[in-house]
Amino acid sequence: MKKFCFLFINSLFLVSGIFAGETEYTKGLSIWFDTPNVMEEHTAWESQSLPIGNGSLGANIIGSVDTERITFNEKTLWRGGPNTAKGAEYYWNVNKQSAHVLDEIRKAFTEGDQQKAEMLTRQNFNSEVPYEANREKPFRFGNFTIMGEFYVETGLDTLGISDYKRILSLDSALAVVQFKKNNVAYQRSYFISYPANVLVMRFSADRAGMQNLVFSYAPNSISQGSLSGDGDKGLVFSASLNNNGMKYVVRIQAETKGGTLSNTGCRLTVKGADEVVFYVTADTDYKMNFNPDFKDPKTYVGVDPAETTCQWISNAVTQGYTALFQQHYSDYAALFNRVRLNLNPSVKTSDIPTPQRLENYRNGQPDYYLEELYYQFGRYLLIASSRAGNMPANLQGIWHNDVDGPWRVDYHNNINVQMNYWPACPTNLSECMLPLVDFIRTLVKPGEKTAQSYFGARGWTASISSNIFGFTTPLESQDMSWNFNPMAGPWLATHIWEYYDYTRDLNFLKETGYELIKSSADFAVDYLWHKPDGTYTAAPSTSPEHGPVDQGTTFVHAVVREILLDAIEASKVLGVDKKERKQWNDVLSKLVPYKIGRYGQLMEWSTDIDDPKDEHRHVNHLFGLHPGHTVSPVTTPELATAAKVVLLHRGDGATGWSMGWKLNQWARLQDGNHAYTLFGNLLKNGTMDNLWDTHPPFQIDGNFGGTAGVTEMLLQSHMGFIQLLPALPNAWKDGSISGICAKGNFEVDMIWENNQLKEATVRSGAGGNCVIKYGDKMLSFKTIKGQSYQIKYNVAKGLIRN
Repeated sequence: MKKFCFLFINSLFLVSGIFAGETEYTKGLSIWFDTPNVMEEHTAWESQSLPIGNGSLGANIIGSVDTERITFNEKTLWRGGPNTAKGAEYYWNVNKQSAHVLDEIRKAFTEGDQQKAEMLTRQNFNSEVPYEANREKPFRFGNFTIMGEFYVETGLDTLGISDYKRILSLDSALAVVQFKKNNVAYQRSYFISYPANVLVMRFSADRAGMQNLVFSYAPNSISQGSLSGDGDKGLVFSASLNNNGMKYVVRIQAETKGGTLSNTGCRLTVKGADEVVFYVTADTDYKMNFNPDFKDPKTYVGVDPAETTCQWISNAVTQGYTALFQQHYSDYAALFNRVRLNLNPSVKTSDIPTPQRLENYRNGQPDYYLEELYYQFGRYLLIASSRAGNMPANLQGIWHNDVDGPWRVDYHNNINVQMNYWPACPTNLSECMLPLVDFIRTLVKPGEKTAQSYFGARGWTASISSNIFGFTTPLESQDMSWNFNPMAGPWLATHIWEYYDYTRDLNFLKETGYELIKSSADFAVDYLWHKPDGTYTAAPSTSPEHGPVDQGTTFVHAVVREILLDAIEASKVLGVDKKERKQWNDVLSKLVPYKIGRYGQLMEWSTDIDDPKDEHRHVNHLFGLHPGHTVSPVTTPELATAAKVVLLHRGDGATGWSMGWKLNQWARLQDGNHAYTLFGNLLKNGTMDNLWDTHPPFQIDGNFGGTAGVTEMLLQSHMGFIQLLPALPNAWKDGSISGICAKGNFEVDMIWENNQLKEATVRSGAGGNCVIKYGDKMLSFKTIKGQSYQIKYNVAKGLIRN
């Protein structure tokens, strides 16, 4: 409580209207630099900028002295969709009618003709839709694109600059740039408010009349639009994307204290002001649609961005900086402050720039503050890029600096968008899952067409890549190692049960969740090959981004197990669909089992072709270990040992997100020291100076995977009980964590000393039975909704409930 009070008081001081240049923003949880960026250095965006966001709007603060540069995003600004020049049919009518080919493929497998099975799959289970904008006109799939950049010329140069700091305070979701020149202390403060939906930028100094600024806007270059004055103090850019006519508006307003403000030549010019606050907002005409009309090119159009932005900017200016920040802080802190992590708190840490911390860490110097910071940065990024009422976090969250980008900055469904949401419920941010739920709902109706066309199946599914316009079809490539991914839909649907299992929101399950789960289970059943011997197998199938077309990859079977188990449990909770439940159980009992190969590994394919020297980044066949729950050292020790063999052979390196996945898997194997090795490697080799994950290039999933993995090291609840400190590494000798969540709607605090649990507090959000496991000790007790329960550990007596 004392820490929270300090943060709140500090924030009030920040917005009190006086210059706050002496506030030590590097205290608390902060990412910071002591060297200014050069505005022209565009590579600085990826590793040196500071990201802020509210789930809809995103910005990156570059922090240059002479000309500040801010990249700006709105998450629904996408090319592609049904409103391109060739219309709705051109967009939607792209599913191949391939279901009849399945029998021929399966016959080829039966006859041992692998080449024919692969050829038929390649030729029939793609589409005509290219993945690259330069391959067709108009570009159908589309991509997330930047909304533009802002420039603020300051009239200052870097000569004589001292005490420079560029800081992102995770405690208050505030970015700050500070420096001194000619004995004047300058400060810029930036935040994006979720309640107000506005980017706020304040330029101030500790001496009056020092703000001489020119604000300009550089629009997206693949748009047609006009930039004009918006009254005496503002600018407005009204435009539409060339590709699909998506309308959007960017609106800017300036307020000054003292000095003069002129609005000429589409630039805001400030002279001699004491302080300047710029308010910025934006919107598109995009409307989320769960029931799109396949004949209507404007089925995703339904908002007037001129009206919404006018209202938002007017409300923001009326409130002013101080009230907006207090509102922003209250909203953000209510989420962020739920979880506190302290690792080896008695070990002192120096207050040094984040890049120096990383460099020292790479050179073998322990830094427990850096590990805490990285953990909380993942939670910060999720709050900043995924809030209710908008699309989920994409491959780069919400932050992008070009008209097109890596993998179209899309929703990649073969692990990436799923990994983005691994930390949501465990780290007490279940509200941030809601955009993913809505996104899944946008895929159902189009996904039903895809399921029927390609597989003759009930239910719905999606493929490797999706966009904001309900795209569920495979892409054009015949490389089936990545473009054949029919289990994308069921994998996504497992997150629906995950949300329910953590929140125990029965109304959600009944009104929204169950049909998504059930229809995915139906698809999985129909997709499987019911062989003459009575077994079920996935033919054809692949192990995403790795290996050949197969008649039963372990990954696909693991996802099928997970979605069927989810459907069975959901139907039991609701007391419905006994007939379907019986079928799901029957399929589960006859699904080809996990297999252990010739060198003791969990096999990836139906035949034992795994290469022990293979260090591929995807570890798809360990899905049952994580994020699934059908492989565990507790319930299936032989399979867990075989999974360990896979991880040992794949190695401890890889791209950022892959190390994040392996971290979670080692935690599930309850090997804390090896999990810690992966966490260290992720920080050393998969993290840039601003703590963003790198694939390379920048991909946000590794950040979320890292945060989820640390949580798995400290708490697991996927096996029907709450396991405390299941993978605590030796390095974290002493520590505490508060506010993390377990399935069943339990919230847990823990303190440990000398690598041993000291005490825990469990808060019950839904009532019901609670089973606690620590080491080989178990404790079971009934709980009452809203009550807290104290648990202590004694070596001689085990777990004791007070």
